[in-house]
Amino acid sequence: MKILSTKDNLQILHEDNHILVVNKRVGDIVQGDKTGDKPLSEVVKEYIKDKYNKPGEVFLGVVHRLDRPTTGIVVFAKTSKALTRLNDLFKNRETQKTYWAIVKNKPSQAEAELVHYLKRNEKNNTSKAHIKEVPDSKIASLDYKIIATLQNYYALEINLHTGRHHQIRAQLSAIGCPIKGDLKYGFDRSNPDGGIHLHARKLVFIHPVSKENIEIIAPTPNDTIWNAI
Repeated sequence: MKILSTKDNLQILHEDNHILVVNKRVGDIVQGDKTGDKPLSEVVKEYIKDKYNKPGEVFLGVVHRLDRPTTGIVVFAKTSKALTRLNDLFKNRETQKTYWAIVKNKPSQAEAELVHYLKRNEKNNTSKAHIKEVPDSKIASLDYKIIATLQNYYALEINLHTGRHHQIRAQLSAIGCPIKGDLKYGFDRSNPDGGIHLHARKLVFIHPVSKENIEIIAPTPNDTIWNAI
């Protein structure tokens, strides 16, 4: 997909009157948190204010989030009407989310469905994947397939069926395939940029206002491993 704009390091993949879709970089936080770092939502607000010469406060709705070390598609709502309807789409799983991940260990099957019960640990901000249900756990499922064999790694394409905290990271770790750079889930060393090789590659959904079918594809970050796929 063509990047519409890269103003102020903001890679815009789609923009219309109601929605704006960004290709998030490693390290960007989608919404403000306790770190006090400037969130992507504020950068997008500044972009809208500047582009359209808007006086006063700019409306921008955060529809969903991506973990700070991951990259890829993030959707924002530019109107309250779009925000309400997009929230319903995401809540009711009426979106199709596809991720790409790079792992060092080859999964035992070239493609498979993974079903686990994820229990979140608020103290260290992780989720642990269990084979059987445990107290306070939530069912999590996804399917994956190997899409490329690289010199030292494997590229997986993942379709999410549920949207749990750190789901892909925890489930791949549970089958012995932690994502490259993901120290929190068992990879042996970090990436130089502090990110992990997990990328929100594609999102398909019905536009909240026009009702047309929208398909967004986010280019991968420019590094040797992603470029090899």
